Amino acid sequence: MRNRGFTTAQRGCPSLWQVRRSVRLAAVAAVVLVTGVVAVPDRDAKRAGAAPLQGIHKIRHVVVVMQENRSFDSYFGTFPGADGIPPGTCVPSPSGPCVRPFHDTSNRDWGGPHDYVAASADVDGGKMDGFVAEQGQGLAVACRTKPGSGPCRVDAARPDAMGYHDWHEIPNYWAYARNFVLQDHMFEPVADWSLPSHLFMVSEWAARCPVRGDPMSCVSSAGARPVPRKPHVAPDYAWTDLTYLLHAHHVSWRYYVFKGAKPDCDDGQVVCPPVPQNSRTPSSMNPLPRFDTVLEDGQLRNVTSISHFYADARAGTLPSVSWVEPNDRVSEHPPNPITAGQAFVTNAIDTIMRGPDWSSTAIFLAWDDWGGFYDHVVPPRVDSAGFGLRVPALVISPYARRGFVDHQVASFDAYAKFIEDDFLDGQRLDPATDGRPDPRPDVRESVPQAGDLTRDFDFTQAPRPPLILPLRPPFS
Repeated sequence: MRNRGFTTAQRGCPSLWQVRRSVRLAAVAAVVLVTGVVAVPDRDAKRAGAAPLQGIHKIRHVVVVMQENRSFDSYFGTFPGADGIPPGTCVPSPSGPCVRPFHDTSNRDWGGPHDYVAASADVDGGKMDGFVAEQGQGLAVACRTKPGSGPCRVDAARPDAMGYHDWHEIPNYWAYARNFVLQDHMFEPVADWSLPSHLFMVSEWAARCPVRGDPMSCVSSAGARPVPRKPHVAPDYAWTDLTYLLHAHHVSWRYYVFKGAKPDCDDGQVVCPPVPQNSRTPSSMNPLPRFDTVLEDGQLRNVTSISHFYADARAGTLPSVSWVEPNDRVSEHPPNPITAGQAFVTNAIDTIMRGPDWSSTAIFLAWDDWGGFYDHVVPPRVDSAGFGLRVPALVISPYARRGFVDHQVASFDAYAKFIEDDFLDGQRLDPATDGRPDPRPDVRESVPQAGDLTRDFDFTQAPRPPLILPLRPPFS
């Protein structure tokens, strides 16, 4: 195996990495002391007078909008041309006959557990038949731990883990799919709950780091049973994340967080007590404040309120890379209403489309995990962590192909790959080349299943006009 860093024995003395880290921290502190801010030039500022942009570089703004807890089949299982629910599907039920997928017209669902153990049970070695049983167990646990929070058992005839929605309940999402690109083989990057999925979204890895500040101490934490950590000890994300490369290449970024309650439970269960969130509270939806790189580079201010997103989109000052995160009310995490989540997403997209940056923007919309809802496609095995189950995903851009269903296998790794190819000259989060070693098991952007999102664009076409949709279309 390639030696990617220093051995445990070498850590007795300050390592070269630790020395570099101390120097960088001192430099950041000095700049902040003198100026009060850390000035980072933006590549976009250098565009004046440059030659016309070509291909992928016509995209100057990437916006990743991440919603919660839906499987592909639960939202697009009946979409024309997609790899949807097979005829004759019937999933075993512990309480009676097998259950067939059904059209769920409810605005609220319960779903099921969605941690590593639940993912393994739902997939069941490739049978994809554990969803009803897992939902039943999850609701029973919720009833014991939080009485009155919801039903104590599934509806034997219509367990909503087997329900699907279509254009009647989610007309805007189907409108985006008809007019832009629907990805029907987008998989959660890891077979686990929201936190590991979000860690992969921003860093291509999920790990725990026993030695604070030492990336070489980190070991994989996703795709396996969680290792208990000491109570009241905040985790330290010492490995390298994408913002480290963005900052090094002077590429602007922001991570926008909607203040409210955190959408997901820390154990991947169905319900849990509400926990407040904002841009300054690290959480499963907001992991960047715990990354050493964000702190060392003086970039914590780039994790900010959702209000700044709307202001930036209206003013035409979106950064090169944005992540947009909901709160519980608008996340679509069960049992929150679907209509509230769709309105939040539509408002974000409408605001971009009405703003000056639309003509150079790519919006990647996805749901961070399957939420316990049925899906029939067996996840491909990439490494020890993933992929996880299939989730809905859309590509929305003035250069997106019209009404295209992308069947290629992909995961959120494809978002990082697209950002790196667009803004970083193809640089990867690779310990061998990025200047900040860590012991990650693979370079996720480089695996064949990472996907190539440039296939979803036609950069030769004239930029398409906006598709402005109503925030609250009729729910039928």
